[in-house]
Amino acid sequence: MVCRKPPDGGWGWVIVAVSFFTQFLCYGSPLAVGVLYLEWLDAFGEGKGKTAWVGSLANGIGLLASPVCSICVSSFGARPVAIFSGFMVAGGLMMSSFAPNIYFLYVSYGIVVGLGCGLLYTATVTITCQYFDKHRGLALGLISTGSSVGLFIYAALQRELIELYGLDGCLLIVGALSLNILACGSLMRPLESSSSPPPEKTCVDKVPDQYFAYHKKEKTIEENISILEKGYIDEKCVNNVPDCKQDSILNKNVLSSISINEKDTYKKKVVEQTNFCKQLAKRKWQLYLTYWKETMVLFKNKVFSALFVAILLFDIGGFPPSLLMEDVARSANISEDDYYMPLISIIGIMTTVGKLILGILADFKWVNTLYLYVTTLLMTGVALFAIPFAKSYLTLAMLSGILGFLTGNWSIFPYVTTKTVGIEKLTHAYGILMFFAGLGNSLGPPIVGWFYDWTQEYDTAFYFSGFCVLLGGFLLLLAALPCWNACTNQSSKLPPNTYSYKVASNA
Repeated sequence: MVCRKPPDGGWGWVIVAVSFFTQFLCYGSPLAVGVLYLEWLDAFGEGKGKTAWVGSLANGIGLLASPVCSICVSSFGARPVAIFSGFMVAGGLMMSSFAPNIYFLYVSYGIVVGLGCGLLYTATVTITCQYFDKHRGLALGLISTGSSVGLFIYAALQRELIELYGLDGCLLIVGALSLNILACGSLMRPLESSSSPPPEKTCVDKVPDQYFAYHKKEKTIEENISILEKGYIDEKCVNNVPDCKQDSILNKNVLSSISINEKDTYKKKVVEQTNFCKQLAKRKWQLYLTYWKETMVLFKNKVFSALFVAILLFDIGGFPPSLLMEDVARSANISEDDYYMPLISIIGIMTTVGKLILGILADFKWVNTLYLYVTTLLMTGVALFAIPFAKSYLTLAMLSGILGFLTGNWSIFPYVTTKTVGIEKLTHAYGILMFFAGLGNSLGPPIVGWFYDWTQEYDTAFYFSGFCVLLGGFLLLLAALPCWNACTNQSSKLPPNTYSYKVASNA
């Protein structure tokens, strides 16, 4: 069964709407964790690097598990995964309100909430790409703004809830709001299949059906034999008591012959089960080998190899400001009277603007999305280098807005991936790239925090962050300049990914 051509509209816009609210609800608190970060520093008294692990895990663990998330979405579909993940996000946030120490938060907020967000992100991106082709850039830009709007609103909301109900009450209320993800997930209707006849099963695929048919047939024969035997004996014993003994002797002979047949049947079952297990193991092993062969084919693409390095370095250097900018302002001794709006909220609203504008630009034919993505990386590196020179709220707010707008390149990253490897390889390639993005998200804030614990200032940390992002941008630019068109044409000739995308289409 193969999905029909993307409709580029219709129910697809409902998918965009529910995906927007899903990302709004699940990513609002983890992206605005900078507000909670200050509270956890005061509550548990741990170092900045150690405390930063909570927020970095929440934003990185889901991306680290992207290959697993992709397999889950491919196997079960976007709707069941979204509903299950809603329970994970809500449960993790509520459990975090009872955290006795920072290590409990590593599990409840970092791993449980982070993994739920990763599953939801993969589900929303996958189903949106299946529903859109011509307007894919716009659709991805719209749904990705959900997390940015969530960052903007949750930064102020969590601060207000902490003042009214304390840190524990804030997490409980935010967790209850996350239960609305269940309603959004229920509306993620899978794309209807085409009317073409299903492909014929291979011999290996027919093994389970053959076994179960055989098992059912043998069970029916045994039941019929036992029923006939019991009826025959009961009838003879009631009508003719003296003949009952004689019939019992004859019945022993019948039973002995039946037992022989049962032994033969049992042997046949054992042979069938053994053959079934061997064929199933062989099939799984072939799928495993196919998966890794396709992975090696992806890394032969120079642009893809440079892309995974760039996304790793970008998240190591570009993610910490969204988590630590509030503490940067506090470390700069900025007066609260000059603090008109949380810096995290500025990052959030400008990220929304960036995602929309960059997503719209990606749909123009004259715009090379890869070059556009490289430009955002280089500008982000320059902005990170400027943070140590910002000593007032106004300059920090301006840099937060610039960084937020450039972070909107997340909306075009799936578009860049699709153009690099093709739609057939999207789920497979995107899972690999998100793994490295999650690794960068997990390592970035703790590294910056450790730099502060070591030097007692953020200057060295942000010089390091800017260098990482600039290095990733230059490497991707060098890989793209000579062979962008060649790699695109080569990726379009790759065989379809029967392991992930075709299965996802059946969802």
